Formats: sequence, structure tokens, C-alpha cells
Amino acid sequence: MAANGEHQGLVKPPPTPSPLRFSKFFQSNMRILVTGGAGFIGSHLVDKLMENEKNEVIVVDNFFTGSKDNLRKWIGHPRFELIRHDVTEPLLVEVDQIYHLACPASPIFYKYNPVKTIKTNVMGTLNMLGLAKRVGARILLTSTSEVYGDPLEHPQKEEYWGNVNPIGVRSCYDEGKRVAETLMFDYHRQHGIEIRIARIFNTYGPRMNIDDGRVVSNFIAQALRGEALTVQAPGTQTRSFCYVSDMVNGLIRLMEGDNTGPINLGNPGEFTMAELAETVKELINPSVTIKIVENTPDDPRQRKPDITKAKEVLGWEPKIKLRDGLPLMEEDFRLRLGVPKTA
Repeated sequence: MAANGEHQGLVKPPPTPSPLRFSKFFQSNMRILVTGGAGFIGSHLVDKLMENEKNEVIVVDNFFTGSKDNLRKWIGHPRFELIRHDVTEPLLVEVDQIYHLACPASPIFYKYNPVKTIKTNVMGTLNMLGLAKRVGARILLTSTSEVYGDPLEHPQKEEYWGNVNPIGVRSCYDEGKRVAETLMFDYHRQHGIEIRIARIFNTYGPRMNIDDGRVVSNFIAQALRGEALTVQAPGTQTRSFCYVSDMVNGLIRLMEGDNTGPINLGNPGEFTMAELAETVKELINPSVTIKIVENTPDDPRQRKPDITKAKEVLGWEPKIKLRDGLPLMEEDFRLRLGVPKTA
């Protein structure tokens, strides 16, 4: 099945992996590299990959936003390896698959160091593609719904080219991921690299950074601390929230399938920020107030994935509803903030 952007130009056959793959006497494990594997989605992906005893997992992370704590149960495991490394520098390892997640994904972190963010997206992706070419690995890029910018189309389909400000405060992330997608397709067409691109929409769950500026973690932390829930004006902007285990299943299906993507992965259930605040208040702390605060520039007004392609190509759709996922995240945040649950 031809994918978005694939039909222009010739596509080379992919490079061959290690000859050991084809040896009759060698039933090797699948060696999988996860960049950004100490992060929120990355660590959940590692958990899932490690469940399969045929997988050896190597995590690469510079711990800018990730935490070793997220991986503590695997440290010392014979099929697991953790390397402190920044993907903007070249890396030499022998692997069969690369899940390239490394990149700050929350506005607080990418606005704090925008140059580092765009370097991670551009140089980091170039380095990982170079590695994939050298060892014949298949590579999956976690791109983002931010490539659609402030969309003029609703919901967003994969064919939509987006409405992005190239010089705004979020551009290091939005445009960085757009360039990363371009690099993926250029390596695919020119060198025959096997690529997969996932466009991830808002994801939530345990292990999110508590003060990362993203709306679900903000609201839950505020509710647990008894602070007012700060809704950015006007409160009618929408987001869609996918629970992290659903997201991880989607990424693995995309990697294992035959379609290059890009494929939207997210939950098409759409909530306004005011509705989300009310839900968190009701589930976690009914006594908190809700306060409207000033908005950040270039904040998209609407965000909702069209996941028709994910359903058709991957047989994937999210299963966990927001009302079921929020209490699981609340439990994790209570432990980390040291706020016991009162009867």
C-alpha cells in the first residue's frame, strides 16, 4: 500500500541486516534500540518490549526530561542495557529495530532550550537514520500532531499538510518534527531504509513529568495539591487524550506492520479544556476551584485525530476511556507527590 509521500521517486530495496539473521543455527533475539527510552512514553514502550523474551532492549537517553527511575525495574536485567547518550552525537550499536522517541515533548522543556530541541529533531534523526542505514535496521519516528500546527482542517487526516508558524516559540518542536519526517522519507527513497512514522496526539498516564506544563499532568498535580485548576483562555480549545498503554500498542503495531505511515495515533474523543478541568475536579478533588489564565502564543484551538488509517492499516484503536485512565494516573501522582488518598 503506497503511503503519503512515497509515490514520488524510486525506492531502493532496504539494506540487509546482520548475516546472523539468516543463519539456520542461530535463533537470535530481536535487538531493539529505544532513544528517549527513559521518558514517559519511552519507558512504557520498554516495559512492553521487555515482556517478550525474544527481545533485547537498549535504551539511549541523555536524561534531559527522562528519568532513570522510570526504568528501575529493568536495570541489571540480562536483556536490558541503558546508555547515557545524546542522540545529537553519533552512536554505534548493532540493532534490528530503532524506536526513535528522543525529544523534549512538552512546551516547558522545549521553550527552555529551543536550540537543543531542534538539534535533537534534526541531528538526532540524521544520526539514527545513519545508524539504520549502516546496520540495516527498521526505524520508527514518533512524530507529533504538532506537525499540523493550528489546523484549518478538523479532524486532521494524514494527508493534511498543516498550518504552522515557522518562527514562533513552538517552532523548534513543530518544524523540527516536520524536518524529521522529511529526513525519514528522503532516506527511505534514496537509501531504501525501512521507515515507520507515527503522528502522536496527546497522550497521558503514569510517569508523566509532574510539572511539565501539559494540561492533564498540570490539572492532576493542581487538584492533588489543592490548588486552583488553571485553564488557559478561552477554555473552549479542544484536545484528545490517549492513555499510554493504548499508544504503546499502536507504536508496536506500526513497527511490525508493512505501512510506512505517517499514521495518526491518538484518541478521537474530543474534550474542551473546561470539560477536562471539570472531570479532574469531580474525580480527584471536588473542593478545588477553576481559574481562567492567559493563553500561550500559537496554541492550537482544536486537536482531534482522524484515525481511520490506523483502524484500516493496523487494526488499532484506543480502548481506555478518559474517565478510566485518569484514576490510574492519579494513583501514580499521589505516590510521587506524597499525597495519601483520604477516605
